Amino acid sequence: MTTVTINGEIIEIADNHNNDKPLLWFIRENMELTGTKFGCGVGMCGACTVHVDGYPTRSCITPVNSVLGKSITTIEGLSENNNHPLQQAWIEHQVPQCGYCQSGQIMTAAALLAQNPTPSDDDINNAMTVICRCGTHQRIRKGIKAAAEKLIVASD
Repeated sequence: MTTVTINGEIIEIADNHNNDKPLLWFIRENMELTGTKFGCGVGMCGACTVHVDGYPTRSCITPVNSVLGKSITTIEGLSENNNHPLQQAWIEHQVPQCGYCQSGQIMTAAALLAQNPTPSDDDINNAMTVICRCGTHQRIRKGIKAAAEKLIVASD
């Protein structure tokens, strides 16, 4: 047996040939955490983005055996009560339209703000590689900036 930590919970995983299963499907099927979405299946769209040791990772192309011993955070683990500043900003600025990509957007934005608490528009544009078919990119940028302000105030 080996382990992986998902949203702070240590999960034991049997050493077997099934560990090449994509992390996305392990999270959704084995952990029953369905906030992480399947989009394209080839790591291009970003709807499946989670954090692996704090780094935004496309879970649809990441095999479980590559994250053993690591810490995974899904959208469900970002905050206990959906009160992360990004989640609050998404609501306040009505960021989502269809909402399908939004867990990937939020997880990518959270990783950005963890590395760069005061991102410029260019920083946001470069980091936010999750595809939004609805075209809410302006609202996404506005939400990230609002969350950044809240995080700065909270750290003072």
